[in-house]
Amino acid sequence: QVQLVESGGRWVQPGGSLRLSCVVSGRTYDQAALAWFRQASGKDREFVAAIRWIGGRTLYSDSAKGRFTISRDNAKNTAWLEMNSLNPEDTAVYLCAAGPYMRKSPHEYDGWGQGTQVTVSS
Repeated sequence: QVQLVESGGRWVQPGGSLRLSCVVSGRTYDQAALAWFRQASGKDREFVAAIRWIGGRTLYSDSAKGRFTISRDNAKNTAWLEMNSLNPEDTAVYLCAAGPYMRKSPHEYDGWGQGTQVTVSS
Protein backbone atom coordinates (compact mmCIF):
# COMPACT_ATOMS: atom_id res chain seq x y z
CA GLN A 1 0.00 0.00 0.00
CA VAL A 2 1.20 3.49 -0.83
CA GLN A 3 1.09 6.37 1.64
CA LEU A 4 1.08 10.04 0.73
CA VAL A 5 1.44 13.08 2.97
CA GLU A 6 0.83 16.61 1.75
CA SER A 7 2.02 19.83 3.34
CA GLY A 8 2.41 23.51 2.57
CA GLY A 9 -1.17 24.70 2.41
CA ARG A 10 -2.08 27.94 4.14
CA TRP A 11 -3.87 31.24 3.69
CA VAL A 12 -2.48 33.52 0.99
CA GLN A 13 -3.60 36.77 -0.56
CA PRO A 14 -4.75 36.97 -4.20
CA GLY A 15 -1.75 37.16 -6.50
CA GLY A 16 0.40 35.25 -4.06
CA SER A 17 2.32 32.01 -4.41
CA LEU A 18 2.51 28.71 -2.56
CA ARG A 19 4.53 25.53 -2.84
CA LEU A 20 2.85 22.30 -1.82
CA SER A 21 4.78 19.13 -1.05
CA CYS A 22 3.80 15.47 -1.27
CA VAL A 23 5.97 12.75 0.27
CA VAL A 24 5.30 9.22 -0.94
CA SER A 25 6.20 6.01 0.87
CA GLY A 26 5.29 2.35 0.98
CA ARG A 27 4.46 0.37 -2.14
CA THR A 28 5.65 2.78 -4.82
CA TYR A 29 7.15 0.48 -7.44
CA ASP A 30 3.94 0.22 -9.47
CA GLN A 31 2.87 3.82 -9.01
CA ALA A 32 4.25 5.46 -12.14
CA ALA A 33 2.40 8.73 -11.78
CA LEU A 34 1.82 11.35 -9.11
CA ALA A 35 -1.03 13.79 -9.44
CA TRP A 36 -2.44 16.77 -7.64
CA PHE A 37 -6.17 17.21 -7.34
CA ARG A 38 -8.20 19.79 -5.50
CA GLN A 39 -11.63 19.81 -3.99
CA ALA A 40 -13.46 22.98 -3.10
CA SER A 41 -16.30 22.92 -0.63
CA GLY A 42 -19.39 21.39 -2.18
CA LYS A 43 -17.66 20.58 -5.47
CA ASP A 44 -16.26 17.49 -7.15
CA ARG A 45 -12.61 16.57 -6.98
CA GLU A 46 -10.80 18.37 -9.80
CA PHE A 47 -7.59 17.39 -11.58
CA VAL A 48 -4.79 19.97 -11.35
CA ALA A 49 -1.53 18.41 -12.58
CA ALA A 50 0.33 15.12 -12.86
CA ILE A 51 3.87 13.93 -13.41
CA ARG A 52 5.54 10.65 -14.26
CA TRP A 53 8.30 9.63 -11.87
CA ILE A 54 10.39 8.26 -14.74
CA GLY A 55 11.08 10.82 -17.41
CA GLY A 56 9.19 13.66 -15.74
CA ARG A 57 6.46 14.02 -18.36
CA THR A 58 3.76 16.37 -17.09
CA LEU A 59 0.07 16.99 -17.62
CA TYR A 60 -1.90 20.07 -16.54
CA SER A 61 -5.47 21.20 -16.35
CA ASP A 62 -6.38 24.28 -18.34
CA SER A 63 -6.72 26.31 -15.15
CA ALA A 64 -3.23 25.28 -14.00
CA LYS A 65 -1.36 25.84 -17.25
CA GLY A 66 0.97 28.83 -17.05
CA ARG A 67 0.42 29.35 -13.32
CA PHE A 68 1.26 26.03 -11.65
CA THR A 69 4.32 23.82 -12.01
CA ILE A 70 4.56 20.22 -10.89
CA SER A 71 7.97 18.69 -10.21
CA ARG A 72 9.46 15.69 -8.43
CA ASP A 73 12.63 14.34 -6.85
CA ASN A 74 12.78 10.58 -7.24
CA ALA A 75 15.53 10.18 -4.66
CA LYS A 76 13.36 11.89 -2.04
CA ASN A 77 10.08 10.29 -3.18
CA THR A 78 8.72 13.81 -3.10
CA ALA A 79 6.67 15.86 -5.52
CA TRP A 80 5.83 19.54 -5.40
CA LEU A 81 3.19 21.82 -6.80
CA GLU A 82 4.38 25.39 -7.26
CA MET A 83 1.39 27.71 -7.55
CA ASN A 84 1.63 31.32 -8.68
CA SER A 85 -0.86 34.10 -9.36
CA LEU A 86 -3.33 32.51 -7.00
CA ASN A 87 -6.91 33.74 -6.98
CA PRO A 88 -9.90 33.00 -4.73
CA GLU A 89 -11.12 30.34 -7.17
CA ASP A 90 -8.03 28.32 -6.26
CA THR A 91 -9.28 27.92 -2.69
CA ALA A 92 -9.65 24.20 -2.00
CA VAL A 93 -8.21 21.19 -0.26
CA TYR A 94 -5.31 20.02 -2.38
CA LEU A 95 -4.64 16.29 -2.45
CA CYS A 96 -1.87 14.27 -4.02
CA ALA A 97 -2.52 10.84 -5.47
CA ALA A 98 -0.45 7.95 -6.81
CA GLY A 99 -1.39 5.67 -9.65
CA PRO A 100 -0.02 3.48 -12.43
CA TYR A 101 -1.04 5.88 -15.19
CA MET A 102 -1.00 9.63 -15.68
CA ARG A 103 -4.68 10.41 -16.06
CA LYS A 104 -7.05 13.25 -15.26
CA SER A 105 -9.71 11.08 -13.66
CA PRO A 106 -9.45 10.56 -9.88
CA HIS A 107 -10.68 7.00 -10.38
CA GLU A 108 -7.33 6.10 -12.00
CA TYR A 109 -5.41 6.66 -8.76
CA ASP A 110 -4.94 4.08 -6.06
CA GLY A 111 -3.58 6.03 -3.12
CA TRP A 112 -4.48 9.40 -1.71
CA GLY A 113 -3.16 11.74 0.91
CA GLN A 114 -5.33 13.52 3.47
CA GLY A 115 -5.00 16.88 1.75
CA THR A 116 -3.78 20.32 2.66
CA GLN A 117 -5.98 23.40 2.77
CA VAL A 118 -5.21 26.35 0.50
CA THR A 119 -7.20 29.51 1.11
CA VAL A 120 -6.86 32.52 -1.17
CA SER A 121 -8.55 35.65 0.08
CA SER A 122 -7.92 39.23 0.95
